[in-house]
Amino acid sequence: MFRGNGSPDKRGSRLAALLAAAAVLTLTLAGCGGSAAGGSISWRLAETHPRDYPTTQADIWFADQLRERTDGRIDIKVFPDAQLGEERDVMEQVKLGSVEMTRTNANLVTEFVSSWEAFGIPYVFDDEQHFWNFLNGPGGERKLEELNQAGYVGLTYYDSGARNFYTGSGPVEEPADLHGQNIRVQPGSLTSEMIETMGGSATTMNFSEVYSGLETGVIDGAENNLPSYVSTGHYEVADDISLDEHQRVPEVLMVGQQAWNQLGEQDKELVREVAEESTEVQRDLWKKEVEEARTTLEQEGVTIHDVDTEKFRAAVSGMTEKYTERFGEFTSAVDEARKTD
Repeated sequence: MFRGNGSPDKRGSRLAALLAAAAVLTLTLAGCGGSAAGGSISWRLAETHPRDYPTTQADIWFADQLRERTDGRIDIKVFPDAQLGEERDVMEQVKLGSVEMTRTNANLVTEFVSSWEAFGIPYVFDDEQHFWNFLNGPGGERKLEELNQAGYVGLTYYDSGARNFYTGSGPVEEPADLHGQNIRVQPGSLTSEMIETMGGSATTMNFSEVYSGLETGVIDGAENNLPSYVSTGHYEVADDISLDEHQRVPEVLMVGQQAWNQLGEQDKELVREVAEESTEVQRDLWKKEVEEARTTLEQEGVTIHDVDTEKFRAAVSGMTEKYTERFGEFTSAVDEARKTD
């Protein structure tokens, strides 16, 4: 009755081995959330900013909602204050799978996905509305998809406002004021070229080192948004800020491809849905934070300079044209977003 090369005992042994292997595989998939029914997962989300910062609060909201909607099956723990490392280092860890998630600035993504350099083009967005028209449209969706090529899955964008120059050695009220000034920039961004085009010098430095750099005179200034300027205490050692708004660069919430593959399709849909909802939470928190930051600066006696941004735009017009040609698809989508009501 038995056919083939094996005896009944041997065939029975082989069948038992196959069934055992299948059981192990099923348990493994369930343990990492890969089963059709959805298994339990435990992830870490790295965040550079302090716990009360808008991006961190949105991270926490996102994690809490997932925990609640899955009865604790998807458990994401948020680690603020760069506990897991600086943003660039964490991106490496997420790529390798040793950390599952992070929130990072688009400028830093450039080192891993070169096309994201386009976000650093100075004055590419007219204002906040134009910026969000782009992010919420097909252009923003394509940028998230580009992360896949480097081993990441982009979930959603967060607001980081407009970036401005601040210094401790005299205000920057026009581009010529940057001459002789050494300004800190993020690693991998177009900001270095922008500052040098205006006549200044750029120094790449980790975010956590900026305060001491300003305090000791290693750098003359830096550039960032108002909430970061306040939350870091940089205004204590650089008390002139110029609202030139040279860049609007988003934050992005992302997960590593290895971690993403642990999820079943329903869980993937849920994670994306909750991430997109967290954007609105973060944007509301961000608006309040900007207002509070400005109030704090005024109370602390920081000089806030409302400058003529057209002078700054003119100073980098050649650079803008160069990158407009290089990133044609991006800038075309930016132009389309300008037409959106």
